[in-house]
Amino acid sequence: MLTRKQRELLLYIHGHLSENGVSPSFDEMKDALGLKSKSGIHRLISGLEERGFIRRLAHRARAIEVLRLPEDHDQSHDLGHDTNVIHGVFGRVQRLPSLAGDGSNRQLPLYGRIAAGTPIEALRDTSNFVDVPATMLGNRAEYYALEVEGDSMIEAGIFDGDTVIIERCETAENGAIVVALVDDGEVTLKRIRRRGQSIALEPANKSYETRIFPPDRVQVQGKLVGLLRRY
Repeated sequence: MLTRKQRELLLYIHGHLSENGVSPSFDEMKDALGLKSKSGIHRLISGLEERGFIRRLAHRARAIEVLRLPEDHDQSHDLGHDTNVIHGVFGRVQRLPSLAGDGSNRQLPLYGRIAAGTPIEALRDTSNFVDVPATMLGNRAEYYALEVEGDSMIEAGIFDGDTVIIERCETAENGAIVVALVDDGEVTLKRIRRRGQSIALEPANKSYETRIFPPDRVQVQGKLVGLLRRY
């Protein structure tokens, strides 16, 4: 049995994940519930976790996984027992449909491994494909997939061996996680920031340093829209 505030917070987190693909910050949760301090949010989060409604994912910033919703909620279901799940960045979780080629999936080219640590040259292997639920892709954009190598994006919930889904584009908003081509030869997965006349490629791991380049040395080749992981 949830308290009114626990229920309110759970549904807010669920809605925020569904809409934005990212868990709300503690400040956002505090403001949404009209609380004066974040300590109240910490208590509510702990209560929801103890009751099995959510799970906090270790070593990931802003990563909360909604395991189930209240039984009287019309979208309630337990997400905790699926063997195949698709994770958006920062812990968003959706059910992954069967990969049996029933028309609900799209085949995307898998272009090999991309470094989430030291940049490597991307492998343009057009012989491999990956099935992706069509519901997570737009109708007009072009997409491709890359396998992650390295650990520099672990605090964004991206781990070695994950498959990232990339929307092909040449520009991206400040703070987006992008596939960046450096000096026409190195490709890496990083968060992009514009700092005055420079471009910063930021890791999501404190063990790695942010790299700064003039704009003419960095070309955006796509932005992250999803992530596949098998257990």
